Amino acid sequence: MKVLFATTNPAKVKKYADGLEKEGIELITIKDIGINIHVEESGKNAIENAYIKAKAYYDKTGITTIGMDNNLYIEELPEEKQPGTYVRRINGKELSDDEMLEYYTNLVHQYGGRLTAKWVYGMVIYNGKEAKEYSWSKSNFYLVDKPCQKRNPGYPLDSMSIMPECNKYFVDLTQEDRDKDKKNYNEDNVIQFIVNNI
Repeated sequence: MKVLFATTNPAKVKKYADGLEKEGIELITIKDIGINIHVEESGKNAIENAYIKAKAYYDKTGITTIGMDNNLYIEELPEEKQPGTYVRRINGKELSDDEMLEYYTNLVHQYGGRLTAKWVYGMVIYNGKEAKEYSWSKSNFYLVDKPCQKRNPGYPLDSMSIMPECNKYFVDLTQEDRDKDKKNYNEDNVIQFIVNNI
């Protein structure tokens, strides 16, 4: 079965594609079907943005769609500097991966070189009749002002995010590292949510 993923981010697709394929679900993107969609993400949180994306993509294609959004919160920052829903959109501009790394590296540097961060995720599956939603978070990690050279296209902040338990950048984590910290790596639960609600 084909399901549309409402994203242009290759890292998001890669993260779930293999697990879903084992369940008989093929993730496709608008690039695969030759459609271009721009969605104004005006939601107040990850679930609202995920719904906005899922509905817009479904309305355009008629294909059951998964929308996903991630919000970033940084413990030491004042409210007005929190990225929240605007992780990639800074001062009204959509940043590239390199621009994001530069912006957040400078931000972390201004606050002493290491900040405590948390991702909050929202996912919505929309089939034209109803929306099913799921939310989770990844906490207990640090953003540092010295990124490593390795990159994860679509998730640039993985190059400056450190998992404290093993003192490694996210881009360097092995499956064994992730298995040690299952509560923060929710791939199995996300895949199960998708399988149960398609």
